[in-house]
Amino acid sequence: MKIFFLLTFSTIFLTSFEQASASAHYDKILTHSRIRARDQGPNVCALQQVMGTKKKYFSTCRNWYQGAICGKKATVLYECCPGYMKMDGMRGCPAVAPIDHVYGTLGIVGATSTQQYSDMSKLREEIEGRGSFTFFAPSNEAWEQLSSEIHRNLVDNVNIELYNALHHHMINKRMLTKDLKNGMTLVSMYNGQKLLINHYPNGVVTVNCARVIHGNQIATNGVVHVIDRVLTPVGNTIQDFIEVEDDLSSLRAAAITSDVLDILGRPGHYTLFAPTNEAFESLPRGILERIMGDKVASEALVKFHILNTLQCSEAIMGGAVYETLEGNTLEVGCDGETLTVNGVKMVKRKDIVTSNGVIHLIDKVLIPDSAKQVIELGGAQQTTFTDLVAQLGLASSLRPEGQYTLLAPLNGAFSDDTLQMDQRLLKTILQNHIIKVKIGLNELYNGQELETIGGKLLRVFVYRTAVCVENSCMVRGSKEGRNGFIHVFRQIIKPAEKTLHEMLRNDKRFSVFLSLVKAADLDDVLSRPGEWTLFVPTNDAFKGLTDDDKDILIRDKNALRNILLYHLTQGVFIGSGFEPGVTNILKTIQGGKLYLKTVNDTLLVNELKARESDLMATNGVIHVIDKLLYPADLPVGNDQLLTILKKLIKYIQIKFVRDSTFKEIPLTFYNPSITQLTKLIEGEPEFKIVREGETITKVIHGEPVIKTYTKIIDGRPVEVTEKKVTEERIIQGPEIKYTRITAGGSDNEEKIKKFLEEEVTKVTKFIEGDGHLLEDEEIKRLLQGAGTEYTKVTKVIEGEPQIIEREIKKVHLEEAPVRKVQANKRTQGGSTRRRTRLAYS
Repeated sequence: MKIFFLLTFSTIFLTSFEQASASAHYDKILTHSRIRARDQGPNVCALQQVMGTKKKYFSTCRNWYQGAICGKKATVLYECCPGYMKMDGMRGCPAVAPIDHVYGTLGIVGATSTQQYSDMSKLREEIEGRGSFTFFAPSNEAWEQLSSEIHRNLVDNVNIELYNALHHHMINKRMLTKDLKNGMTLVSMYNGQKLLINHYPNGVVTVNCARVIHGNQIATNGVVHVIDRVLTPVGNTIQDFIEVEDDLSSLRAAAITSDVLDILGRPGHYTLFAPTNEAFESLPRGILERIMGDKVASEALVKFHILNTLQCSEAIMGGAVYETLEGNTLEVGCDGETLTVNGVKMVKRKDIVTSNGVIHLIDKVLIPDSAKQVIELGGAQQTTFTDLVAQLGLASSLRPEGQYTLLAPLNGAFSDDTLQMDQRLLKTILQNHIIKVKIGLNELYNGQELETIGGKLLRVFVYRTAVCVENSCMVRGSKEGRNGFIHVFRQIIKPAEKTLHEMLRNDKRFSVFLSLVKAADLDDVLSRPGEWTLFVPTNDAFKGLTDDDKDILIRDKNALRNILLYHLTQGVFIGSGFEPGVTNILKTIQGGKLYLKTVNDTLLVNELKARESDLMATNGVIHVIDKLLYPADLPVGNDQLLTILKKLIKYIQIKFVRDSTFKEIPLTFYNPSITQLTKLIEGEPEFKIVREGETITKVIHGEPVIKTYTKIIDGRPVEVTEKKVTEERIIQGPEIKYTRITAGGSDNEEKIKKFLEEEVTKVTKFIEGDGHLLEDEEIKRLLQGAGTEYTKVTKVIEGEPQIIEREIKKVHLEEAPVRKVQANKRTQGGSTRRRTRLAYS
């Protein structure tokens, strides 16, 4: 029970301490300043003073180690911490400052001007007497900075104006800095006027945006905090100020149009960066008219100038990022005495305090991405792309009401050769970087296909730390505009045009490797649709390989397949998609493992440098290497083969285990090609000869492929199952249909059968390019009189099918039911005919 009580008490105590300390940032920073000055003696605090000014700060660690405040060099000062004082002949500040009433304390902290004005206004008697007060006392420099007109009005009417002004700096209870919570509103002793308190994480405490520069000087009847400016009464809201300020009429019109002005009249703690009329006038007229004519864009524009927190200029000691009401962020910083927004000096007047926030007047209009057209989203690193899009007339095709996605390469991706090519080709390249629909980064998933305005389909590949489209991967910098997204890419995107097999066949560097692929009967693997990564050795990898060596390799087809399929892995892996410096392990079709990583933008495969990477094919990607790959753990049991491999592979020690054999790798790891069939149609005799140049087109429906992939929805992976049905339209070569007689014994029958067999041979030759077709009438004439007792079977000889059109239909199984396809259909006459059946091995 005692243990439980102690634990409970400790928890309550720590929680209370954390809550108290959460709002005591000033005191924490003061403690750090005391620690930094501990070598100077007891009760000494280290401050930073901005060079060339009288501004002094108890600094954060960041400012202290940077040795600068607001980008300006700061010198270090050592002073007595608040409440302590020096003694002659002793180090540091060993003595406690005397405690006096509030009036006397003003003199102790050096606020002698405020003390003097308290005398003049007859306030002295009050602050020397009974009570509990908090006095936010302007420093002597603060009174000097007051405009001469205001200062004269105060001094000329000390009994009313000055007295009321000093009362406006007071509240009738004692509040230390730890009691001054961020966002607190206090009631002053003058006419119930509000004092807005802000207590920032960097230790700065402000009262109506005046900074406390010396806090917590205890008095017998209260406490004194010295501030850096004279407070003026606050009564109006931000909305009130906008409505009466002539220089904000353009902002007022935009705020009314977008229904945002009313928000600024509500209670809150807002910061408004208010563009002046001159700022609006400097915008291109077309852009301003477009935004003002679009309520969504105009609302985004106005809200982008509003923070939902109150940021006084004196609290900003360096750059910080703040969220706007529009949803995106602004970076607010300082450069000496000037505020900056997104790194630009634009604040003309700062700290106009209202009852619900603060206003800073700026001379530029801030346009958020959400109010921009997609082509306007390009940054400094994508100017080549955006300029070319405009110059080649593609920008005009991006309609404001449309939806697009720009895949913008970095400026460095455009070589001189690319920029100097024919403009028609360059335009085609750019069209491959503009997607027809609006797609955000979190909507992209592996295996997705994106259609460009040029009609090309681009494939998306999602890896652990990268998202790539074809050969190019994204870099940071995606933005969403009014009519689309822009994503930034490292290289120019090059859509694939050829299969892996076609790419090998068209490049003489790979002739030896391709001949071995053919010998191993793997041509079809590299020709058919799929997703493969192929590591292709150049001919240099086979130097020293004799014809006899090659024959030995080819004769052992099982060994050859093991070697070649160690170069092939399932899936498309882009070199630039790998996390730099991290080893990635890929399982090959052979069963062994490949170890890949990128170092200095170079792909390493089993520590061998790739000569060239990311050559995209329609069914995969090629990485070019100059060595033959071989699994280090795979033994060889044949002396001849060992000798050959040692000629080609010198970077690893190949194991030899006599009589060991390579495992057989069946070609079931991919979808084989359609086997050509002979089709038999039973029924009445049918005579048809297709002459030279004539073709027959028909449709073959492929077997459905069920595919499961992961899609990122709202930042979370979701498994999606999809059915893909391939429909191929086939042009079939010339064919002949003839009647084969299966019964009867007349001489005429034998003559007809022999004649037909001869003609079938001719037709077969014709399909290959020779021969002469038999006319229909000759067959009919020979068949006349054959009798009705014969059973007749029509046989069809078909040529090689040529695919002329392929349609792939995708169905998300969770969204639409799978329909059953009827195997048999009736012809117009009602009889059932057997359709071609697709055979898969």
